[in-house]
Amino acid sequence: MSAAIDIPATPGVFHETASGRSLLGAVDLRVYGRRSNAQGAARAAAHVGCMAATGTLVWLVLPYWPLLIPAMLLHGLTLVTMFAPMHECTHRTAFASPAANAVVGWVAGLLSFYNSTYYRWYHSWHHRYTQDPARDPELMFPRASDRRTYLREISTIGFWYRRVADYATLARGAARLPFLPENARRTVAVSVAIQLAIYVAAGAAIVMGFTAPLYFFFLPSLLAMPFMRAYLIAEHTLCSRDQNFLTNTRTTLTNFPIRLLMWNMPFHAEHHLFPSVPFHRLPALHDLIGDRFAYVAPGYVATNRAVWRVLA
Repeated sequence: MSAAIDIPATPGVFHETASGRSLLGAVDLRVYGRRSNAQGAARAAAHVGCMAATGTLVWLVLPYWPLLIPAMLLHGLTLVTMFAPMHECTHRTAFASPAANAVVGWVAGLLSFYNSTYYRWYHSWHHRYTQDPARDPELMFPRASDRRTYLREISTIGFWYRRVADYATLARGAARLPFLPENARRTVAVSVAIQLAIYVAAGAAIVMGFTAPLYFFFLPSLLAMPFMRAYLIAEHTLCSRDQNFLTNTRTTLTNFPIRLLMWNMPFHAEHHLFPSVPFHRLPALHDLIGDRFAYVAPGYVATNRAVWRVLA
């Protein structure tokens, strides 16, 4: 199968069936699907450790403005990538403990400007209807369909607008969305309202002269969010618009720091085909079936460059 995007693919046999169902018997989910509190705690500790280190760097350079912006950017990358544990926890695969998944997922969402309570409903439809323009929630808004929408996505203007407008609607319980059942609206409303209240309290603290939330949270997140959007663009952009899980999702081969902070989610095609496999088993799953996917890209810079060329 020829790729629709000019990115070198990992050589190998792409697929045996149209949807990858033949792989279901090749993967023993009793082994690959085993969840682990220890693995989740270790990865969470590593992520928080990176956040503490970059936060310390911001604190050290605060008096020196030429160094502050790169330090805040580095710190921001550890904040916005908290999206990854939030995502993993909504799948209930980060930890074996349901309580740990719920608590860590909510806090990680808070730090990355996502709400895990809402995201679990949203994301379940994304997996069920991946790349379906009529039903995939990720396609509700234009996603890099041309260069204008690509730049809008990278700029994060749409992301921040939706955080204000959409989350205010969710907090009021006024959202009417096909993937959000009526009996879940109140729970989502309470969760989002608490999260927004925390942001407002942090903003009020800044106005009152306590600037730590500005330098250690809001500004770093603003600086780093474009990189998060570039990462997400690589997952499905210009892949097939169908239910073929071997062709509608892209795995991106990348370096250790990104795999660490993104909890192995660069193995995204593997994740979509087997969403019950926890993050710590995805590298082994890639070794087993990674050569079956049509889109295996060599890196995020290369992928975004290729996307830009194709959208010309």
